[in-house]
Amino acid sequence: MLSVCWGHVVMRRNPFGVDICCRKGSRSPLQELYNPIQLELSNTAILHQMRRDQVTDTCRANSAMSRKRRVLTPNDLKHLVVDEDHELIYCYVPKVACTNWKRLMMVLSGRGKYSDPMEIPANEAHVSANLKTLNQYSIPEINHRLKSYMKFLFVREPFERLVSAYRNKFTQKYNTSFHKRYGTKIIRRQRKNATQEALRKGDDVKFEEFVAYLIDPHTQREEPFNEHWQTVYSLCHPCHIHYDLVGKYETLEEDSNYVLRLAGVSGYLKFPTYAKSTRTTDEMTTEFFQNISAEHQTQLYEVYKLDFLMFNYSVPNYLKLD
Repeated sequence: MLSVCWGHVVMRRNPFGVDICCRKGSRSPLQELYNPIQLELSNTAILHQMRRDQVTDTCRANSAMSRKRRVLTPNDLKHLVVDEDHELIYCYVPKVACTNWKRLMMVLSGRGKYSDPMEIPANEAHVSANLKTLNQYSIPEINHRLKSYMKFLFVREPFERLVSAYRNKFTQKYNTSFHKRYGTKIIRRQRKNATQEALRKGDDVKFEEFVAYLIDPHTQREEPFNEHWQTVYSLCHPCHIHYDLVGKYETLEEDSNYVLRLAGVSGYLKFPTYAKSTRTTDEMTTEFFQNISAEHQTQLYEVYKLDFLMFNYSVPNYLKLD
């Protein structure tokens, strides 16, 4: 079992001085975050303190719901990617720029193997052997890293992330593994008079059917949600692990470059920028929710409520909550 450390982070100097390959200066990312030397970083530090406080306050206010499980096991830490050279731990959340952040973590922890994140093919970034995750360490090593590394994650408006996952996994013809694994099950349960072809292929799941599947109590009793639509609090355990930095999809570039700056690598590494025309927007999300009944919207909000509260996302205007 893990004694996950909450509360204040102990500041310490890196006992080995400068890491030649990897970090300029001997201040760790944690020291740069909590004791910024440069004045212009202190406003950013205040913003991130507010985000941390929001998480802490939500965990406290909803302790019965958010801390159902008292302890974590190593298996809960599969999403926490470790970079030992820069003392970073990144919890990846699918559909929140995680491909680009995994690419960056490969560059940071690759000891010179990679230099340009965008030269790493997307599918390569998702090969688990290419990154080390926290569950691969012994329990004393896990606790040491949780205490002394800078832990960060990136979040997104929960329903926008959900629509993004739906569009990517259920409306693209090439995602046959998702259609077979989840689409067939969703259609079998949610569609009356489904054709044999739909039951066999599972490639035409409607958003309303996807929502009905998510709010069906049987779904989570049967198995945990897939990571693409699992809640952030279940993937990253922010009520058990004290994240030093919460980045947001809405301010992705500046938050990402702030992390790189704290890690002392902003001189040669920037977050990859590209305009993605297919990106799921708030307008698209509004459209998808128009056909969802008020009852189902209310039930779905309950499923993702902690993510809304914890990361300070307000209830969307388009929701017709019961």
